[in-house]
Amino acid sequence: MELTQKLTEGKTKIVYAHPEDSALAVLLHKDGITAGDGARRSEIPGKGALAGRTTANVFALLNRAGIATHFVAAPADTCTVVRRCAMIPLEVVMRRLASGSFLKRNPAVAEATRFDPPLVEFFLKDDAAHDPLITPEQIAAQAVATPAEIAQMAAEGRRVFAVLEQAWAELDVTLVDLKIEFGRSETGALLVADVIDNDSWRIWPGGDKSRMLDKQVFRNATQVDDELLAGIRERYALVAELTDAWSAR
Repeated sequence: MELTQKLTEGKTKIVYAHPEDSALAVLLHKDGITAGDGARRSEIPGKGALAGRTTANVFALLNRAGIATHFVAAPADTCTVVRRCAMIPLEVVMRRLASGSFLKRNPAVAEATRFDPPLVEFFLKDDAAHDPLITPEQIAAQAVATPAEIAQMAAEGRRVFAVLEQAWAELDVTLVDLKIEFGRSETGALLVADVIDNDSWRIWPGGDKSRMLDKQVFRNATQVDDELLAGIRERYALVAELTDAWSAR
């Protein structure tokens, strides 16, 4: 597949127009890893293929569960074919256990406090403002999404979380939290979109934070060196291998 028309490029992927179908796009997954709104950047050879593989596995599982997504196919690990949609500039975060930024904003809450149902938070995608927390009322007032869309994103986000939480639990891994994004199809329908890979969640094998497999290892590091990056790659490879069980490929 020859990709020539670039639509947009982010920190970890490039989006191209599909060369044969104007209703589709192609995500090309990059080897970069970032933290701190891009202040910390590194390259991990092969990470793009591992991220793409995990994304395909996750979206295949969601599609089989009847959740509307933009995922169509993964002709290669680095390449994901999706339905074109207009992305909504929000990160929708579901939290089962209190961790990360939630604790910084709520210091009186103990780490790993359980939320049942999962707590849903919205963050406006704005690097210059460090992706601030935004309320449903502010989202509607700023015309980012309608009240009906906001409610749907929260409900669908919890459905996505439930499917992935169960799938991880069967592997004795605790899904602590999860970030997803939504887009609008050509008909205006909301689709779970973008990517869901090892940068999108916190996962603790056996519920043990010290064994975390996700991007938080990179965020927490006081020094980035070849040994650290090799260890992160091993974690991403393990996650791709574990999620292969979810794929219908």
